[in-house]
Amino acid sequence: MLTERIEAKWIAAFVRVFDLCKVSPGEACAILSETQSRPINVHLAELALLQLGARPFHIQVVSPAQTVPVPVRSTGASNALQSLGPVVDALAACGFVADCTVEGLLHAPELPAILKGGARVLMISDEHPEALERLVPDPALEPAVRAGMGLLKNARRMQVTSDAGTQLVVSLAGARVGGVWGYTAKPGTIAHWPGGLCLCFPAQSSVNGLLVLAPGDVNLTFKRYVESKVTLLVQNDYVTDISGHSLDASLMRSYFAAWGDREAYAVSHVGWGMNPAARWDSMAMYDKRDFNGTELRAFAGNFLYSTGANEVAGRHTLGHFDLPLANCTVALDDHIVVEEGVLKPEAFDA
Repeated sequence: MLTERIEAKWIAAFVRVFDLCKVSPGEACAILSETQSRPINVHLAELALLQLGARPFHIQVVSPAQTVPVPVRSTGASNALQSLGPVVDALAACGFVADCTVEGLLHAPELPAILKGGARVLMISDEHPEALERLVPDPALEPAVRAGMGLLKNARRMQVTSDAGTQLVVSLAGARVGGVWGYTAKPGTIAHWPGGLCLCFPAQSSVNGLLVLAPGDVNLTFKRYVESKVTLLVQNDYVTDISGHSLDASLMRSYFAAWGDREAYAVSHVGWGMNPAARWDSMAMYDKRDFNGTELRAFAGNFLYSTGANEVAGRHTLGHFDLPLANCTVALDDHIVVEEGVLKPEAFDA
């Protein structure tokens, strides 16, 4: 297990990212955490903001009681705030929020109110700071991600194939497009660190086909590389069959079923990774408690399929899978952006 102590190099990494977020001297900056947050990241955020001359203050809430029958992992949908009005109001009134909650505010129900106030929110993924240090965002990534978002907005459909058997078609009509490069300098926006991906939330009844998890693909909810083939049949957004006789398939069936919620089987978002600094083998290097997996979502050339909540389609659930797949080909209409797991940089030339 890696040691968690204050290191100058980690303060420097936080300073660099906050500087990219245009944190200014004298700016009021909230550090949001909960009682189960990783203490070192909270401390590093404070020291970095002070080094930039900002005026940081802490908001810590109590991590809420478990209300569901299974562990919730790596969702980006923190339930720590519990719609607590004074906290939401304080965050909305800030110029900058360093989000150190365990699951993050990315899909939290309170986020729209916080952003409406004009806050810039940086969700710091619940990683060991060694991973954050390796993945300090490169500003050169921003124009590439923006170009990918433009391709998504202008396309009618996404088609995903693989030699393992994936044959997935996503209608992009009515989809909400997003992208993250690891920082945000615009009021009323959120980003997450590590960053580097393009994605969309499809509208209702937009996704059909087969999604085949092959050995080496990743189930981030379980923080586990897939060792045996698992085939998911997707019909009008919902996983309707999970084929496979392996432990991987059995665990997925069990976790899906535990929610007792049909919406847990539905698509949340789909997209691909853009970050050349992210490593596919990184999960093998960390204990589970030190690893949240944002790096594998951002890995350049992965196809990311996620199940769970999707506001565009009017679906809400805490059930969630993030499934980064390697070796897929991703095409927008007839425009290939990822070919057999390799990002095509020329596809994103402005």
